[in-house]
Amino acid sequence: MNVEAAIQALVDAGVEFVIIGGWSAILHGSRYGTSALDICYARNSENLRRLARALAPYHPRLRDLPKDLPFVWDQATLRDGTIIKLDTGLGKIDLLAEVAGLGTFDEMTAGSIVTEAFGRQVRTLDLKSLIKAKRAAGRDKDLMVLPELESLLEAEEP
Repeated sequence: MNVEAAIQALVDAGVEFVIIGGWSAILHGSRYGTSALDICYARNSENLRRLARALAPYHPRLRDLPKDLPFVWDQATLRDGTIIKLDTGLGKIDLLAEVAGLGTFDEMTAGSIVTEAFGRQVRTLDLKSLIKAKRAAGRDKDLMVLPELESLLEAEEP
């Protein structure tokens, strides 16, 4: 996964998004790895256009589906989908319209912070929101990282 190039492409295109999931944990100091960049994105038409344009050069395709299955990458696809799991020339990118336990992009910005990543200013979930999202997801891989995230939160609090 070339997360550096993915984040730079999104930020440089002016895409409004919040980094969630494993890369959010990594940005907070987690040692757990992840194979995909997960983001929640604003669903206004201008942002959908920017997002479609930013990823187009990396030939996004729906993950885990036959390669010969027709797929159109555009604003309508982004508007009509709520969870879009992509394989791209940059690696796996998962696009979410909303996140369990947290809500939509607008609700998530309230539980996010701005940080520097790969030479860009990006939004990522704050630790409390990330912990809440991991609990709500309830998958083994999410629950496994909770003790580390809770320790990071404890170390962060005054």
